[in-house]
Amino acid sequence: MKLKRVVVTGMAAITPIGNDLATSWQNLLKGVSGAGPITRFDATGFDTTFACEVKGFDPSQYFPAKQARRMDIFTQYAVAAALMAVKDSGLEITPELAPEVGVLIGCGMGGLNVIEEQHKKLLAGGPGRVSPFFIPVLIANMAAGQAAIFTGAKGPNVCTTTACASGAHGVGYAYTDIMLGRAKAMICGGVESTVAALGVCGFNALKALSTRNDDPTKASRPFDKDRTGFVMGEGAGILMLEELEFAKERGANILAEVAGFGASGDAYHMTAPPETGEGAALAMKAALREAGMQPTDIDCVNAHGTSTQLNDLCETRALKSVFGDYAYKLSVTGNKSMIGHCLGAAGAIESVFSVKTMLEGIVPGTINYDTPDPECDLDYTPNEPKVRTVNTVLNNSFGFGGTNACLVFKKFEA
Repeated sequence: MKLKRVVVTGMAAITPIGNDLATSWQNLLKGVSGAGPITRFDATGFDTTFACEVKGFDPSQYFPAKQARRMDIFTQYAVAAALMAVKDSGLEITPELAPEVGVLIGCGMGGLNVIEEQHKKLLAGGPGRVSPFFIPVLIANMAAGQAAIFTGAKGPNVCTTTACASGAHGVGYAYTDIMLGRAKAMICGGVESTVAALGVCGFNALKALSTRNDDPTKASRPFDKDRTGFVMGEGAGILMLEELEFAKERGANILAEVAGFGASGDAYHMTAPPETGEGAALAMKAALREAGMQPTDIDCVNAHGTSTQLNDLCETRALKSVFGDYAYKLSVTGNKSMIGHCLGAAGAIESVFSVKTMLEGIVPGTINYDTPDPECDLDYTPNEPKVRTVNTVLNNSFGFGGTNACLVFKKFEA
């Protein structure tokens, strides 16, 4: 079997710093933080009272109110972003083409908001008060299912649920489907919206969230010595991937090429990575191997960079393990310093930003990098974006359960 080349032809993002890709990217380069006091519920008494929420999202721009009511907010984000990405690609999904276009959208937890809402109704009014739409609204794969309904895509329809690596796995396995000839195009990425009481108190119980309630915009500080935990974010990132020859035949605007994908498992701990960063390194090596690249072929790393003590240290060690002395020549960027940790959406949103980094020749800065950590001593693009030629980006995502994903994007060359 001859493997197919896979290219990116459309992108979209809904993030805590913008309800479309253009706004999100502009604010990313400006160093705008999406963090602020939680508005979704009364967080009084919580250890953490802030998050990176999506602001002012209007579902009526994308679907009627009746349909919106039958979707949890994570599904609304996914459908809206999928529609924007398809439009950006210029692909017309005709009835004849529909079986060749799939949807693969990762989601870490699904409809946590609707679980809370319906549980309250159960306790207050008994079983008869629970909505018949409860189960179809909350399940994580409804993001991909509804995106297919709204776009007409009838090819493979899948949800990857791998915690904070869900979005990256979504892109990676969609790429694999096209590479193996299972589809000509895939609408893929990740989505999450768990800024809910259960979500926040759950991560607080794990001591994973920053509690810098007096200054939320300074709380997410990847690789900084004074990092104290991540800031919960939400949103969606969607890419349109296509088989190269199909994209060329229809005259698509090719934005980048997906060069490689690597996945691994830590086989170590439920929530903590091994201190050596071994699992992360395995995923990076696998992605480079599939891309046919040497470590020195990579220009930029879009880091997982959660702003937790252990993750940032282990990722730095993994980068040094894979890249050796060349690690110090990489431009490393931490998007989560501005958008927070968007969980299942993180790897997909950061994939979109990785492609933009190559297209624009600008590496976004990592804000709040004020006090260097002696053990995290790479070039994390501190505080200000860096203008440089970027031909390749390696994008990391790691999740609870020890699941790791790495994607390599490169500038397209015919």
